[in-house]
Amino acid sequence: MSRYAEVIVLARDAEEVMEPLTRPDPEREWYQCFTPVDDSVFAGTGPGSGICYAWVIQFVRHNWHMLLDHLQSLPWPDPYSVQILVRDEEDDCFGLWMLHDGKLTEAPLPHTSRRLAPGISVTGTLSRTDRH
Repeated sequence: MSRYAEVIVLARDAEEVMEPLTRPDPEREWYQCFTPVDDSVFAGTGPGSGICYAWVIQFVRHNWHMLLDHLQSLPWPDPYSVQILVRDEEDDCFGLWMLHDGKLTEAPLPHTSRRLAPGISVTGTLSRTDRH
C-alpha cells in the first residue's frame, strides 16, 4: 500500500541511540533509515559540529507500525528532551509525541482532533478544528 508519512525525532545527546536507525537492518519492519540533521543545516555552513539532535525519515508505504514502540523502548540519555513529530498523508499538521512515564504519549495540540483510522494510518488522522 503506497502512503507517505514523515517523522522527525528531536533528542539531546542521542547520537549513539539513533545511530543504528541510520543504517539498514533486515530485522526491522521498515527498510528506510533516519537521516541525521546536524547544526550545519541551520547555520548554512559546511560540515557541522558532529553534534546532532534531529533525525528525519519519510515512509512511502504503510510499513512503520512498530516505529513508535521501537523509539519508546530506546535508552534515551535525556528522555525529557525527546520529541517526535509525525505527519501522515491525511494529517493537516504534525502531531507531537513525547515520553511521559516511559511511554510515548501524544501531546495535545490546540485546535486539533485525532481520529483513529487503523486501516489507513498508523497514528490516525490529525485534523485542524479551526479550519474554515
